[in-house]
Amino acid sequence: MPQGFVYIVGGDTGTLYIGVTSDLSKRILEHKRGEGSQFTTRYGCHRLLYYELFDEIRNAIDRETSLKGKTRQKKLDLIRTMNPEFKDLAATWGWPAIGPKQSMTETDRAVEDWVFGIPELRARKREELLTRKARRDSLRRSE
Repeated sequence: MPQGFVYIVGGDTGTLYIGVTSDLSKRILEHKRGEGSQFTTRYGCHRLLYYELFDEIRNAIDRETSLKGKTRQKKLDLIRTMNPEFKDLAATWGWPAIGPKQSMTETDRAVEDWVFGIPELRARKREELLTRKARRDSLRRSE
């Protein structure tokens, strides 16, 4: 029997979603692209806040059922055990790697292509990329 993961994703409004999967990285990238469940797409739950690994998927399913029965406060307390700052644990999953001879300009384009496919991240990541590019350009001018 395959291994399984229980995970909690959250939205920017504080909405939590608990799911189970046998392939965590694939499933989280689906949520980030808006291809997850209708609930996560509707409420913008795309930030991985917590996960657990189980040897067997049926144990993960049992844990998911148990967690769904808990109060919101108990879920938040559980998230704090792994992720006290509530950061997205998968913030960079799926991003293209920088090759040894690849320029930053090529990398910026590759990142833009990946990020801009995700509506929730589009504005925030574009601003980060533009800031980084402006900093790099000003350093070149000052040299």
